Amino acid sequence: MYEAAFMKRFFFSITRLLLAALLATLPWLSNTSAASPGKADAWTDVVRAAPYWSSQGVYRNVLTVRSWVLNESSYCTHQNRHIFYDMRGQFLGWSEDADTVEANQQQLNNTRQEMFKDGRSSAWAAGAADVTGYPFALACDQPHVDLPGSIARYLGQKEEDRLWGAWDDIKVGGQGDSVSLHKTLMAVYKKRNSQQRLSELPPALPRYLAGQLLIESGAQTRAHSTANARGIMQLSPAALSDCRISPKNYWHRLAQMDCALQLSNQNARNLRPAFTDRFGELPAQKRDELFSLLLVQAYHGGAGRVKSLLQDELLSRPAEYFARHQAQYSAGDIAFGMIFHNLGRDRFGLSSLYYVADVQLATEALCESPKLKNSEFCQWK
Repeated sequence: MYEAAFMKRFFFSITRLLLAALLATLPWLSNTSAASPGKADAWTDVVRAAPYWSSQGVYRNVLTVRSWVLNESSYCTHQNRHIFYDMRGQFLGWSEDADTVEANQQQLNNTRQEMFKDGRSSAWAAGAADVTGYPFALACDQPHVDLPGSIARYLGQKEEDRLWGAWDDIKVGGQGDSVSLHKTLMAVYKKRNSQQRLSELPPALPRYLAGQLLIESGAQTRAHSTANARGIMQLSPAALSDCRISPKNYWHRLAQMDCALQLSNQNARNLRPAFTDRFGELPAQKRDELFSLLLVQAYHGGAGRVKSLLQDELLSRPAEYFARHQAQYSAGDIAFGMIFHNLGRDRFGLSSLYYVADVQLATEALCESPKLKNSEFCQWK
């Protein structure tokens, strides 16, 4: 009897040891057990507990909730609201804003707890004025791009939004023959591409650069941020200097486009080897789309940080998983998953996801306009 009980305990002990060893060798699987459901100490605990497979469909889900903000639509038709979504970008509910900042923060946390109690969320974490909470809350009332107005300026629907002039060896329009920002961007791109100075860029990059222009400045020439970024591409003085643009030409629209293309090509050159090592086996179209989205991220947060998502021992674990299971995920899911599962590390935050989402939404809106809808510019190449 004693021997049978001993063997039973021995069997279960060995089983537990083997299971622990298996989890240690599978970081993508052990990621699912990083925290227990329920009240979390911090939102990052929820992120760390999220399995990598939860990124399936997250790209379009986040685009949906961001589109409500940008377009003041759906649950954001009323600006005095916050909308809530989970780690997969799925909408969970909304709450009306309270009268004061302090009361509103308390209300957000109460709503989070209620969502956990009624089963809409598997976990919750309290937020504060400068601390993210979970489920994630997104304010409907926040600075956002007026997409219809931005697109109208970009397409030069009014005379004051068109231009003519020259920069370096590039010339567009002429006196009495001004052209749109769109034609200007394409003229700069075609000129530099013919000179083989943009050889690292994927074919779809000009379309994404147009989307960035809409999000960065709303196509307004004198846009100027609190961080001292300026112009239609919101470039810093350091970036403009790197492009050998003198201060008197910092606002020059052709110069800004030329510099943005140059910086994007440089980012592509720096990222291409690491990207190819990690995702070189993806189908061509998915590979180009993923690379384009990572270049958008690099423009926002720097190529070095994107490179760390591909190569760093810790930060590259999601990329390693998505590369092995790429058939189950869209290019957007992979791009977002690489960032989501590293939120809270290396200065990656929700704004990193929002920027790429907003650029994608601006690109899609631009390509829904009658003028560009059926153009080659809007076809995936």
